[in-house]
Amino acid sequence: MTMYIQKCTLEDSRKLQEVSYETFNETFKHQNSSENMNAYLERAFNLKQLEKELFNIYSEFFLVYLNKEIAGYLKVNTNAAQSEKMGDESLEIERIYIKNEFQKHGLGKYLLSKAIEIALERSKAKIWLGVWEKNENAIAFYKKMGFVQNGSHSFYMGDDEQIDLIMTKTLI
Repeated sequence: MTMYIQKCTLEDSRKLQEVSYETFNETFKHQNSSENMNAYLERAFNLKQLEKELFNIYSEFFLVYLNKEIAGYLKVNTNAAQSEKMGDESLEIERIYIKNEFQKHGLGKYLLSKAIEIALERSKAKIWLGVWEKNENAIAFYKKMGFVQNGSHSFYMGDDEQIDLIMTKTLI
């Protein structure tokens, strides 16, 4: 099994859109209305939005491959790109999305290690993320990786207000 990470460029925007739709849909469609899912997917993952995020100097995307097939991706934010004001000493992991068929192969840990590597290269003291309170598998994974819950914020799936737990991990 060969896994590797490749930084996303503007040329990868369609690949990024496809994997975004697929992974988000697989993970959350069972617990949300199709109207709210479609509204969110169209708003968050349309090409114009993804290209805007790819152009942001404080955001980076990385595609992860398993045996030469796109298996998922990582998105990290620093400074003003963070979705919450966590300060310049923080790096946000906005997305670690893995296709269902590629889960349980260590890709989540692999992408998390990449995020930590980026944070340390930039002298960030902590990393943080928001995870939906009903995503029990992800919460368990992050706890196992040393994250602790220290807050929450609202996340809107269409017109449905949901709660994301804010979890952080101190690095230095």
